[in-house]
Amino acid sequence: MDTPIEKKKGLKRKHAVIGVLAAFVLFFIFHIAFSDNVSTLKVDKEKLTIAQVTKNKFNDYISLSGQVSPITTVYLGAYEGGRVTEVLIEEGSMVKKGDVILQLENRELFGEILNSETNLATKENHLRQTQIDFETKRNAAQKSLLDAEYRLKQAERKYIQYQALYDDELIAREEYLRAKEDFELSQKSHEVQKFQTKQDSLRNIGSIKDLSRDLGRMKQALSMEYERIENLNVKAPIDGQLGFLDAEIGKRVGKGQNIGQINVLSDFKVESQIDEHYIDRVKRGLTATFDRKDTLYKLRLRKVYPEVRDGKFDVDLVFDDSKPDNIRTGQSYYIKLQLGAPSEALLLPKGAFFGSTGGQWVYVVDVSGTYAIKRPVKIGKQNPQYYEIIEGLDVGEAVIISSYDNFGDNDKLILR
Repeated sequence: MDTPIEKKKGLKRKHAVIGVLAAFVLFFIFHIAFSDNVSTLKVDKEKLTIAQVTKNKFNDYISLSGQVSPITTVYLGAYEGGRVTEVLIEEGSMVKKGDVILQLENRELFGEILNSETNLATKENHLRQTQIDFETKRNAAQKSLLDAEYRLKQAERKYIQYQALYDDELIAREEYLRAKEDFELSQKSHEVQKFQTKQDSLRNIGSIKDLSRDLGRMKQALSMEYERIENLNVKAPIDGQLGFLDAEIGKRVGKGQNIGQINVLSDFKVESQIDEHYIDRVKRGLTATFDRKDTLYKLRLRKVYPEVRDGKFDVDLVFDDSKPDNIRTGQSYYIKLQLGAPSEALLLPKGAFFGSTGGQWVYVVDVSGTYAIKRPVKIGKQNPQYYEIIEGLDVGEAVIISSYDNFGDNDKLILR
């Protein structure tokens, strides 16, 4: 019972377990502290497009596809509606100003003119009758005025005689007063007749003037209606080529309807569309060029249309000097529009990566070529070949420029 028991020396099982756990904890801490803690993705290097950053002249231009159009297009409209009875000039023919292109028929217009002529004849007859009535009344008024003057002279003469006799006490006072009253009445009657004759004359003259004015307006309206008959002949408003004509014999054409166009071929322009991304940089007066059969032709931006449709806006360019000999309406040219002067810059070839990053960052390939790291960059201008690099890259660095759509949000690519 009192025999002492000696403890066994050496490692026990629990010591081994504790040691393994301690080693695992230390390894985990070391891994957290010193390992490369970034998201990675392994990609096939052969399927990537890699380009180097270079330093060279950046040519600030954009490529456009333009179509040749006449310098001016005049639309052909029908001043009067009607039915097409004859087409005198076919599409594509050259026309001179005033040439009759087609003829219309409008029976309603002829009916309106007939009514206007009838109304005009009625108005003319009424004016003539009014003038006759005025002359008759004026003659009668003049006769009445003459009678009043005659009676006034008689009454005046009698009054003067009776006044002298009355002063000599040769006649009674009653006879004298009667002669005086007759004279005064004749004076007043003459004044009334004179005033009435004048007023009647002014009134009749005013009526004749009004009728004459109405008659003049009716004649003018009838003259304009005769011009409407002439407008049934649709004429060329300018020299040029009849581009298209939407009219067939028997077809009804409405008043003011656009039925064709005339192209002025004295010169040409090139119409194109530009992405709205460049709307602040595209200004009138910019120069452009295109190459055709080893000849370089120069253009100048003449007009920028303000409206944006489907992310694009329209522009017109005109030839600055010579133009191709065989130029035709509808031809297409591929144009370089110069937005600015060439300048020294860092250049990165264009690629599909821009659609994924918007030019905010790129994958830069390490010098070892075994991996690529995401790096923020700042891109300035661009042309059909290069991006202008403002910040984030140096000359000689390699960049993945193919699409990033399959790379997700990984910061590092392992290139196999």
